[in-house]
Amino acid sequence: MTFEKEIKITEVALRDGSHAVSHQYTVEQVTTIAKALNEARIPYIEVTHGDGLGGSSLQYGLSKTDEMKLIEAAVAVSDFSKIAVLLLPGIGTIEDLKQAAKIGAKMARIATHVTEADIAKQHIETAKDLGMETVGFLMMSHMAPVEKIVEQAKLMESYGVDTVYIVDSAGALLPDQVRARIKAIRQAISINVGFHAHNNLSLAMGNTLAAIEEGATRIDGSIRCLGAGAGNTQTEVLVAVLDRMGIQTGIDLYKLMDVSEDVVSQILQKPQIINRDSLTLGYAGVYSSFLLHAKRAAEKFSVDSRDILIELGKRKIVGGQEDMIVDVAAELSKKKSGSACPSTYTT
Repeated sequence: MTFEKEIKITEVALRDGSHAVSHQYTVEQVTTIAKALNEARIPYIEVTHGDGLGGSSLQYGLSKTDEMKLIEAAVAVSDFSKIAVLLLPGIGTIEDLKQAAKIGAKMARIATHVTEADIAKQHIETAKDLGMETVGFLMMSHMAPVEKIVEQAKLMESYGVDTVYIVDSAGALLPDQVRARIKAIRQAISINVGFHAHNNLSLAMGNTLAAIEEGATRIDGSIRCLGAGAGNTQTEVLVAVLDRMGIQTGIDLYKLMDVSEDVVSQILQKPQIINRDSLTLGYAGVYSSFLLHAKRAAEKFSVDSRDILIELGKRKIVGGQEDMIVDVAAELSKKKSGSACPSTYTT
């Protein structure tokens, strides 16, 4: 299989992977990783708090290092790679975006819930005015029908983005669902289409290949699978697979393998595996950031955190509604205490 267009990969371990290290990246770590990724000729390297610009907070997790210092450090060692930043309207601000651009970020990835593209208009337009390559990120794309996603992608295109991404934030999509979404927006818009996977159901690579086969040319990966939940599509593996398929990335595979083995593996607090927590996130279809909150609520109310997450998925709870986790835990505890037999929750 060969493709006319080169697949461009964005490395997200220095953003999505921030979740996996509790947002404790240091300037030294970011400098070392970004320099090595740049030498491996990764087109884009994303650097921010796991929840994007302005994410450092009690609600989302406090960063060890000011993210602007991390962005600045990555820019300083990247003469080939472009540094990208993520912004979620309502968490990050236009001023955050301007500051990131001022210190050298070249790409802005503006992320909204899959049905809320309209809240990103001013952020996208500002990014374009700043001369940044701009991406529209439609998060939790498993939660909307294809027709709705097409509508939202068209909105993003009308605001001026260069690329629209289908984002499988919970790692809940199946390959046929990825194909349907990518195919539909490829037919509806005239700009680049991208895909961001999570591996909670062990489908990140399969879903990514399905997206590419349907015409996605902008793909996210995380080296050593360093990302939220069970991680993302593993970058070094993806590059190897694409090379076997005759698909060009321009990335030095050997150097990428060395970064993974010699640098990133030393930072991982634990191996990125599909354990019961990450599997539950994918099965329930909820944000990985809900996990810690669910575990705390489960301990407080003596219920199973899996039941909480699955109930959140049934209710289609999205980011920003974390306060609902305690309410759900309290309800489950009340039902449990009022029943002689344990309750079973299914999707």
